This record gives sequence, structure tokens and C-alpha cells, in this order.
Amino acid sequence: MALIHDSVAQCREPRIISVIGDSNVGKTVYLGLLLDMLARRAGDFEAIPKGGYSVFLQQNVVGHLANRVFPPKTPMEADQWYWAYYQIAYRSKNAGWFDLIMPDMAGEALAAEVDAPRTYGVIRSLLHKAEGAILLVDAAVAAQGSAQPDFFALKLMSYLDNMFAVKRTEKVRTPVAVVLCKADCCPQAFDDPRIFAQTNMNRLWNICDSRFHNVEFFASSMVGSLGYVAHAPEHIVSVPLHAAPRGIVEPFEWILAQL
Repeated sequence: MALIHDSVAQCREPRIISVIGDSNVGKTVYLGLLLDMLARRAGDFEAIPKGGYSVFLQQNVVGHLANRVFPPKTPMEADQWYWAYYQIAYRSKNAGWFDLIMPDMAGEALAAEVDAPRTYGVIRSLLHKAEGAILLVDAAVAAQGSAQPDFFALKLMSYLDNMFAVKRTEKVRTPVAVVLCKADCCPQAFDDPRIFAQTNMNRLWNICDSRFHNVEFFASSMVGSLGYVAHAPEHIVSVPLHAAPRGIVEPFEWILAQL
């Protein structure tokens, strides 16, 4: 309700940018670091949170990483998600302000909605109203030869295609930034994200080429190095030894340029 009241007070319609992706791909960490970097004026942005609730996500992520642990998984219940409402502008340009709403959606809830549309009405409504989407895919798993990231991204893009496409002869014009996450484990993704996606996630590449007019590929990483703790032979936990964000702001900056 605080978010609704804050948006109404601006007397202009806020824009929604959705950060989507599979469970454990790093959506919470990515969004938290992105908001924190914007608040610190990265990329010449001016970012102002509209209400204390908009700071919870970045505070949660930065606090956990400082203690060398990843934040807990996002609950499936929408009323327990972190919602961020920011006003954002370029400091060096007279381009006006963007009112942006960015929710941290649970990967399991997103998967349930994609597999059975209208299971999570709030997700469908958010994606339908979104003016841009940042799709996170696990580049490290894809580089190991697993088809899971490719299949899940294919399902998500097919879902967006069915939602936005008017005619089969027309491509979807909603801008989508495909972000190859955990690229610190596969540096070749930074060399050429488009070639990496075409080579390792060909199904995703093909649907983007066939059905989407405005897609760009990026590579990103959130941590500089990882450690591993074995609590039991079958339970190994990864530990972020230090945060070293790379390629976080660029996808968001590209999305804003398309709006």
C-alpha cells in the first residue's frame, strides 16, 4: 500500500522493469547490487528511493555479502517479496526522471506461472505491465554443458512472446536484456556475450532472433571469488569471499535507453 500511495503522489504512471530468471540464478543479489550502485551514483545516475521499504532489498544484499554469505531465498508468497520504487535520472543529461518499480520475484513462483499460466496472477500482471525485462541466465552452468539454463530461458521467452505478441508476423518490441550471470566462472562470456549465448544456449538465441525485435546480451558477475564449506558430504555451501560487481549497471542502462 505504501508503494501505491507513493506512485499516486507523483501524478504520473510509474514504469515497471522486471528482473526474471530461474531459481538460484542470483536475481536477489543482482537487483540488490544494482539498486545499491544506482544509489551510489554509478554510471552517472541519480537514484532516489521513494520510501524506506525501497532500501530493504539493497541493505539485505549488501549486509549478507559483507558477512560472506548469500541472502536467503526469496519466499514464494508475493506479500513477502522486496519491492523497490525508485526515481532515477541521468545527472549529466536533462532527460527528466523515470519512476521505476522493480520487484524481487521468487524463481520458484515464476517457474510455476510459466508452466501453468495464471497460477500467480501477480506475476502475470507485473510482466504484462512491464516496459522492459532483464532476463538472468546461469552462464556458469551453461558453460558446463547443461541444457537447463537454455530450456528455462526458452520457456520464459516463449511466455513473454505469447503475452506480448499481437500477430505471428510481428516481433515483440518490449526490450529484453539477457544477462549471462556468474560469468566470473566462464570469462569467455565477457569476451562476447552474443557469441557465448549463440554457442551455449542456442534455443534461447533462436527464439530471440525469431520473435523479439529488441534484445541485447550482457555478461555479469557479482562476486570476485568463492569458497566452499562442506557441512556434510552431500551438503556443500558456496561462500562469497568478497563482492566484485561487474556488468551490473550496463543492462539496466540499455533498458532505459530503449524506453
